[in-house]
Amino acid sequence: MLWLKVTGFHVIGPIRRTRPLPRHTRMSKPVLIILHQEHSTPGRVGQHFKACGVPMDVRRPRFGERLPETLAEHAGVVVFGGPMSANDPDDFVRYEIDWLAVPLREQKPLLGICLGAQMLAKHLGARVSVHPEGKAEIGYYAIRPTMAGLGVCTAWPSYVYQWHREGIDLPHGARLLAEGDIFEVQAFADGPAAYGIQFHAEVTHAMMCRWTTRGHERLSLPGAKSRLEHFADRPVYDAAIRAWLADFLDHWIARAPAASPSRAPTRLAPCAAQPRAVADVDACSPSNSSLAQATGGAEGI
Repeated sequence: MLWLKVTGFHVIGPIRRTRPLPRHTRMSKPVLIILHQEHSTPGRVGQHFKACGVPMDVRRPRFGERLPETLAEHAGVVVFGGPMSANDPDDFVRYEIDWLAVPLREQKPLLGICLGAQMLAKHLGARVSVHPEGKAEIGYYAIRPTMAGLGVCTAWPSYVYQWHREGIDLPHGARLLAEGDIFEVQAFADGPAAYGIQFHAEVTHAMMCRWTTRGHERLSLPGAKSRLEHFADRPVYDAAIRAWLADFLDHWIARAPAASPSRAPTRLAPCAAQPRAVADVDACSPSNSSLAQATGGAEGI
């Protein structure tokens, strides 16, 4: 099988174009957004949903907001990153990990990003741990999609943006979608609708500016890239990451179970163009104090 590398992509076979999609009624049920910082937002993920007419229900369990007992009134759920670890003893961390039984049981689309992926892995019985040599992934790093991953998206970015120092083992029965050199498990799927990704495709340029400024101490960790490398690599790899994220989210939300046997799976409405200025502004990074006190491996929104 021949691999082709095209403008920052891993491509095998013809590229599947999922957008623009056929016109459908815009979704009435919101996607549940779980955030871990007081002023954080869902970044590019939220921008994509907004452009596609997908409403969002934002909740922050860390600050006492409860999660629903069922996702009957939600289209799916995205669990974002944070400076804490899935191994932390905090009540809200355990609460969120246990709560993931709800979307898994109901087979609703579930996406975990960085910390969210580690929480999903932990719920499924897998280990979350630091690298044996103490290495971190902070900056752009190469990933390789597996054949299972190419079944989800035919074009994957060759490099992705990372900010973590803990990794995960592949949960028993899960499918490895993408792998890396420092931390092997970069993306995985479990069951019909649950996905975890270790990297940060949702990060905007403005977020990167704040992360590398307020979290500059992390740039000295073994394996981390310098701040200069972060910004030198962004124009090389970001277009492929942005395209992959849109394609992946379209695939992900289509996993929503049909309301009746006669109804087709949910698909996103055609998405409006997103000006770059909006993408750079509509996101917030972790606060300075949160980054300074972080002890876990997953860093993010």
